Amino acid sequence: MGKRQASAGMQLTRGIGLNLFSDDELYELHLATLKLLQQTGVRVEYDRALDIFEGMAGVVVDRKAQLVKIPPYVVEDAIRSAPGEILLAGRDPKNDVVLGGTGVNFTNFGEAIMAVDPFNGERRESTKQDVANIVLVADALDEIDLVWRPCVARDVSPEASALHVMEVLLANTTKHVASGDGGEELTRVRIEMAAAVAGGKEKLRERPLWTTVSCPASPLTLGKVQCGDVIECAMAGVPHIALSMAMAGGTSPVTLAGALVTHNAEVLAEVVLSQLSCKGAPIIYGSSTTCLDLRTATAPVGSPELAVISAAVVKLAQYYHLCSLVAGG
Repeated sequence: MGKRQASAGMQLTRGIGLNLFSDDELYELHLATLKLLQQTGVRVEYDRALDIFEGMAGVVVDRKAQLVKIPPYVVEDAIRSAPGEILLAGRDPKNDVVLGGTGVNFTNFGEAIMAVDPFNGERRESTKQDVANIVLVADALDEIDLVWRPCVARDVSPEASALHVMEVLLANTTKHVASGDGGEELTRVRIEMAAAVAGGKEKLRERPLWTTVSCPASPLTLGKVQCGDVIECAMAGVPHIALSMAMAGGTSPVTLAGALVTHNAEVLAEVVLSQLSCKGAPIIYGSSTTCLDLRTATAPVGSPELAVISAAVVKLAQYYHLCSLVAGG
């Protein structure tokens, strides 16, 4: 059945805990998100995705402006059809992970573009071999349940980097693997690669060895690459993480509530696209949303604000009965 880790966020009558919102407050955030998606809408920069949205009664599509306005009943139906429990299979079944409920699992952080050479201490661009080395370490650590692409292979062609990374991930760990977006064509190839390891596309659908990730472009934009990933993964039964990286005070409102509404709208727009592409497709509510550091104009991933936002996002995902993945503070 796979790993089911210790639960977090349980309602206990002893000890201490963090409960950021009441049910009424979560409902208010939900209503504000529905209003944003219906009245303001999201920019969708891919004709194939526009076709899918346009095929749903009630969705308003302005092709010239690439603007999609989604009515509340479409959003809520998509939330209901997305699974609340998802199997993240490993090449070795003993490393299977089952997401859902209040269980907690851990992965390494990823997507670095620089590395410190372990032999001479030099700071340099990360390489394909760096990816392989880190994946091997993650495979050996019991604390890591699934392996995220730790860094970018910058010593290979940028156009094919996602494929090189996929090769390294599948070859160097028997745990479930995840990697960032690559767009429709590269995602199709990566699905073929994962299917070859799994024993065919139907086997991959039954036991998905790989999860892909895409990040909406804040504020409120789904680009061609992100849309292609969502659609292809939904049709193949491959789990997908819709991971907003909004920055409060930069690409989203500075207040916690305002940033959460924008974040929620971006993620739910991907959830809707996923479910319109294939009802019941496995999709995970993700977040690396943080604040903007106004002094350096950077996104401080280790900030206290990120930890608070991540805790809030988990409560939203639980409110929707969706699996979630959030960055650690």
